[in-house]
Amino acid sequence: MRAVRYHEYGGVETLVVEQVPDPHPGHGEIRIRVTAASVNPIDWKVRSGAARDVLPVDLPAIPGRDAVGVVDETGDGVQGVNIGDRVFGLGGVTGATAELAVLSAWAPAPATWTDEEAAGAGLASVTAMGGLKALGPLQGRTLLVEGAAGGVGSAAVEIAVAQGATVIGTASERNHEFLTSLGAVPTTYGTGLAERLAALAPDGVDIALDTAASGSLADLIAIVGDTARVSTVADYANAERLGVRMANAENDSTLLAEAGELGRQGRYTPRIERIYPLDAVTEAHEYAERGHTRGKIVIGI
Repeated sequence: MRAVRYHEYGGVETLVVEQVPDPHPGHGEIRIRVTAASVNPIDWKVRSGAARDVLPVDLPAIPGRDAVGVVDETGDGVQGVNIGDRVFGLGGVTGATAELAVLSAWAPAPATWTDEEAAGAGLASVTAMGGLKALGPLQGRTLLVEGAAGGVGSAAVEIAVAQGATVIGTASERNHEFLTSLGAVPTTYGTGLAERLAALAPDGVDIALDTAASGSLADLIAIVGDTARVSTVADYANAERLGVRMANAENDSTLLAEAGELGRQGRYTPRIERIYPLDAVTEAHEYAERGHTRGKIVIGI
């Protein structure tokens, strides 16, 4: 199969497209013929070596954790999915940016989603849902999402709105119209946030989700008044120091199925900013590393 690989840690120049051996699923896994895979911050952090102390990988490695495609092989013990089914889901820390990928968590891809949208749903939805579930029921509560325009943040906004929350999202002004389209009330981040929120939510903000790791956790605690009402999916160092709830992305088929059902209902659609062909993977990673992505970056296979 054709796949993207890097043979050493480093910059985007380490990425090459080459022929590699086909992978095969193990117990409880499936293999898909990939139609699209997404690019996540973890991909370039692992590739650069910045995360090697916590997420070491065997080299050469194929970047990518989530993808969409058609099932073409199943491992032992797999039930409830058939050859030919269109699914989206998650594999290991690496392995998705290829013609064939092995998944350990998956769900049916809604017909309402394009392949690109389904490719962008896996990691973003389970990360967002993990952060939201840590905050308890959302119905009738006012939620602040820090970093609301990114892949995880935009997923959290739509999912929280679907669950009955009033959502205020922080982003740069160029993304305010985008946040409004998701169902959030937009505001800028940084100095003066508490004052802006007081005007937007006179009755106060109940809970806060940080997806940006911008160093704002102490401010979020002050805004909602309780560390138990703040969660983060990104700022682990400060969360541990301040006693804030941390949520890790997990390969959870149940969460993927919940996201897919919201997609079928038309209540959650992964937002895709850019789509690159496989041979332009270096450009995709280079753009991702700049930050400030609106929604997701996807690679068509």
